[in-house]
Amino acid sequence: MKIQDLATPALVVDAAALEHNLATMAEALPGKRLRPHVKAHKSTALARLQTGRGHTAFTCATIREVEGMAAAGLGDDLLLANEVTDATRLGVIHDARVTVAVDSPETVEAAARGGVAEVLVDVNVGLPRCGCDPGDAGRIAEFARARGLGVRGVMGYEGHVVGEESHATRAEQTEAAMARLLVAHGDVGGDVVSAGGTGTYALNTWATEIQAGSYLLMDSAYAALEDLPFREALCVLATVIHVGPKWAVADAGLKALSMDHGDPRVEGGDVWFYSDEHVTFRPAGGVVVGDRVRVRLAHVDPTVAKHERLHVVDGDDVIETYAVDLRGW
Repeated sequence: MKIQDLATPALVVDAAALEHNLATMAEALPGKRLRPHVKAHKSTALARLQTGRGHTAFTCATIREVEGMAAAGLGDDLLLANEVTDATRLGVIHDARVTVAVDSPETVEAAARGGVAEVLVDVNVGLPRCGCDPGDAGRIAEFARARGLGVRGVMGYEGHVVGEESHATRAEQTEAAMARLLVAHGDVGGDVVSAGGTGTYALNTWATEIQAGSYLLMDSAYAALEDLPFREALCVLATVIHVGPKWAVADAGLKALSMDHGDPRVEGGDVWFYSDEHVTFRPAGGVVVGDRVRVRLAHVDPTVAKHERLHVVDGDDVIETYAVDLRGW
């Protein structure tokens, strides 16, 4: 199959950039030093490529991702890095090692009632989202052990840091965030200190494992951090469906793209605006109806979740098609 044969809008992955990102991360964080976050690609096929590079423990964002990874035989060590109030679907997964994040007595109770065997205490290290105060982590761990749960350690996501453009600022704020997490770890115990993301993967030397995910496919938000060695592998392929006097329109709009990290950009053109199924742009050169254009993404994760498959390409050749089979909740 050729790129021209694909129905658009379509997710397209450059094979050479994908290979570069796999190899680069495997060298930087070998084996269990990396716990890849599958929410970035939501594909068991891409997760299997990561296992081929020695990364056999994975981070998940949804119960559906845990279920899908286990069903695909990729359940050696799955962490649901998210609190849930009903863990019954996790408790019936018997062909995988499943750990869930907890940050309160209520989420500990949910894990125990649901039949989950192991937890990590989630600590707020500066991002105002989930996670307990570091001073409460020991108490929550004691409560979890009293309920019969194994406490593997702590996790804390420095999500407020990973996108900082300044390398020095990112390094300084990562150290401050991890100082909070290590205080909690001293009270909680366990072997695991889980943290980090693509923006801090090389800076966070305090965590025992890094939860980077976007590195594999990358996006323009992370590409703006000049010290990251990863390449933008993913784009949305679109077809020009109208050419006006000063503009052109392609068939990739809001329903095919995420806008939360800024506007995606059209290669070879200046974007005027996006609407539901369209992008209106001013092309730098001549285009005709039927031409294909590439839309570069500002945020990989939610864009991938809008699509059913990814197509890996080498030049104009489609060499693999992978299902986005971890979509949903």
